[in-house]
Amino acid sequence: MTALTLSTSSAAALRADAIVVGVAKGAKGPVVAAGAEAVDKAFGGKLAAVLETLGATGAEGEVTKLPAASGLKAPVVLAVGLGDVPAKDDGYDAETLRRAAGVASRALSGSKKGAFALPIEDVAAAAAVAEGALLGAYTYDKNNANGGSAKNSKNAKDTDKKNNGPLAEVALVGGKPRDKAYKAAAERATALVEEINRARDLINTPSNLLNPADFAAEAVAAAKEHGLKTEVLDEKALKKGGFGGILGVGQGSEAPPRLVRIAYTHPKAEKTLALVGKGITYDSGGISLKPAGHNETMKCDMSGAAAVFATVVAAARLGLRVNLTGWLALAENMPSGSATRPGDVLSMYGGKTVEVLNTDAEGRLVLADAITRAGEEKPDAIVDVATLTGAMVLALGNRTFGIMTNDEAFRTSLHEIAEEAGEQSWPMPLPTHLRKGIDSPVADLANMGERMGGGLVAGIFLNEFVADGITWGHLDIAGPAFNESGPFGYTPKGGTGAAVRTLVRLAERAADGDLG
Repeated sequence: MTALTLSTSSAAALRADAIVVGVAKGAKGPVVAAGAEAVDKAFGGKLAAVLETLGATGAEGEVTKLPAASGLKAPVVLAVGLGDVPAKDDGYDAETLRRAAGVASRALSGSKKGAFALPIEDVAAAAAVAEGALLGAYTYDKNNANGGSAKNSKNAKDTDKKNNGPLAEVALVGGKPRDKAYKAAAERATALVEEINRARDLINTPSNLLNPADFAAEAVAAAKEHGLKTEVLDEKALKKGGFGGILGVGQGSEAPPRLVRIAYTHPKAEKTLALVGKGITYDSGGISLKPAGHNETMKCDMSGAAAVFATVVAAARLGLRVNLTGWLALAENMPSGSATRPGDVLSMYGGKTVEVLNTDAEGRLVLADAITRAGEEKPDAIVDVATLTGAMVLALGNRTFGIMTNDEAFRTSLHEIAEEAGEQSWPMPLPTHLRKGIDSPVADLANMGERMGGGLVAGIFLNEFVADGITWGHLDIAGPAFNESGPFGYTPKGGTGAAVRTLVRLAERAADGDLG
């Protein structure tokens, strides 16, 4: 994990491999942003002109490297674009700073130290730069450098010869190491990003190295390290307990399913949250087999469970005054002679029956069991997270997750929280007319309904398993959970850790007594 330090030294005097400065897009050319005054002075006040000569415009995400001027301790200056110059008296928003810092960290991959002299006007700006820099520094190390499982480190071969490793240290110029607020922001950023990277590592791990039992073992190990309580239900306990959804999805695989309960409690907590994560460690589609071209990245279908797991550990590390229980519904969806068939009827946990019309609509089945079980503990709210539907990707694209709830105020609150955390989301409805589409002649309901609005139908299905009186939210992260294109901002290729920041922010609000 990349180290984070706060520095009161001048950017000119700090020894590092590179000094990172911000450059904005002005009306008459690039404008050097606040924080880089000492660097600009070393260039005789002409840094903007030099950058323009090199083709820099200040556009968001743009990177320009140039040799440092005399008087600077670092040999290289790295200018990163911030986009348009903000309106008078307005600073750069947090997400702009996160993304710029992330771009810089990626550009400095393999370096020992980067001095980040980006605009830091207050603690919030410092926190954004810290988060972005640490998030951008991530690389998936198949040999376990990023905290993957011991099993993975023994069995996986590092075939990526071009991976130089992440930037080793981020020095935040303008940070105040003796100021409690700045120290707290740095500590939060470090804990948060380490847990996001835990989720990213799990998502990136090949499915043959991470089956349901392996995932459960990771949760148990982390729980021991951070003082959390865990309970793992294996296939025998699931059968005894009547968890027909999880068993039905997992029965076609040689790797049996698991349901993991991982809990953090605080003695002064006033609110209790239950988080439920879809943990399909590989999704072939089952008997309703996915077509070629749609299954190569299905190791990522456990991203929801990874996000929930990471959030509970982050809450413990941050000492949040909230009770937080994570439910990891883990299974591998495979076709075989023992697999659930289209047309089979499953008896779910709690007694409802479901006709399985499509075995590739499996995520809602494992979530339904876990949501029902979570509701028995009477939390103040349940939020499930899942790479649930391709329909949500068609609706919102690859960078935005959908939000559905049984409470309009809670839906608004979740959307606001995601925005605060820097994650793109959009509130979606649960149209009552679509409920009829999941009626079944042989069961209480079917796992499929109308094709149009399929993402909404999935939410309507899940809502059927929420206990009366419990506030519930559903985050469909199918789009942003796994980045198949090139890296951008602080987002790497592969697993992204989507929804962790939103869930941690939700837990922080709950700790303050506010659930929206």
